[in-house]
Amino acid sequence: MRILAVESSCDETAMAVVEDGRRVLSQAIASQIDIHALYGGVVPEIASREHVLALDPLLDQVLPQGETVDAVAVTFGPGLVGALLTGVSWAKGFAYARGLPLIPVNHIEGHVSANYIAHPSLEPPFVCLVASGGHSHIVRVDDYGSYTLLGQTADDAAGEAFDKAARVIGIPYPGGPLLDRLAEQGDDQAYHFPRAHVKGKYDYSFSGVKTAVINETHRLKQMGQEIRREDFAASFRRAVVDMLVEKAVAAAVDSGAGKLALSGGVAANQLLRREARERGERAGLAVYMPPVSLCTDNAAMIGSAAYYRYLKGELAPLSLNAQPSLRLIGQE
Repeated sequence: MRILAVESSCDETAMAVVEDGRRVLSQAIASQIDIHALYGGVVPEIASREHVLALDPLLDQVLPQGETVDAVAVTFGPGLVGALLTGVSWAKGFAYARGLPLIPVNHIEGHVSANYIAHPSLEPPFVCLVASGGHSHIVRVDDYGSYTLLGQTADDAAGEAFDKAARVIGIPYPGGPLLDRLAEQGDDQAYHFPRAHVKGKYDYSFSGVKTAVINETHRLKQMGQEIRREDFAASFRRAVVDMLVEKAVAAAVDSGAGKLALSGGVAANQLLRREARERGERAGLAVYMPPVSLCTDNAAMIGSAAYYRYLKGELAPLSLNAQPSLRLIGQE
């Protein structure tokens, strides 16, 4: 089954054709990073307008004239409402014009499903760490499209904390990936940042470490001391990654599934990838993660998630609307 998938939840316009949920036949992404870098972050109205301009040209790239697909899938939440609406509206029009079934996909489920493309032999059950700019969850994937929430952040998401820390030490947008690159050159023991201890066994909190970064930069400036940005970035990254990996590995071990997967934009972090593999395998887990290209927003992951939703008969009417606050657990 060939599915044309559309993703437009934030500032990347993406389209792909995915076969049977596991094989990417074609894909393309129109990035807006250079545009939003001028403003230091994503401007929703600009993002929406850029999606409108990008969608038709992307179709020409992934589905040459004369080729057909069996269904169309689209991200309908969570995300920026205007950005989501552009993709949803386009997908509804395409489905109507070609008489195709329309498959609604949760963006977070898409991130989890990127692992199915990267690892064709991977099957549920397994535990997955979902870490991105807006989400930090640990979920048990009980079956395709079926999840149990094990832990989540009580405040900031990990990706949000990375972006805020980057801004504090003068790293331009997009902060998280650039901080990661800078941290590779630094000493991660040079500064001490706290690791939060929260009530839930697998829950997170990143507001404390974010505040510690702000306070430490103010203290150093008041004392006239130079901030060693490479060491600062490395020490902060170490604190966040330690928290992410410790609880994700513990949840995977306790679940008995024996498998841990990573997903989301933060899964592209180099230290997180190294530590998750090393600590996970030391704990006896099989560790899975998508390539970096499938960690950030893309349409291939949406096409993978859509296939399993289609098998369950979960189609959308043409009245489908964007749901910017859509949840992965209890979305119905």
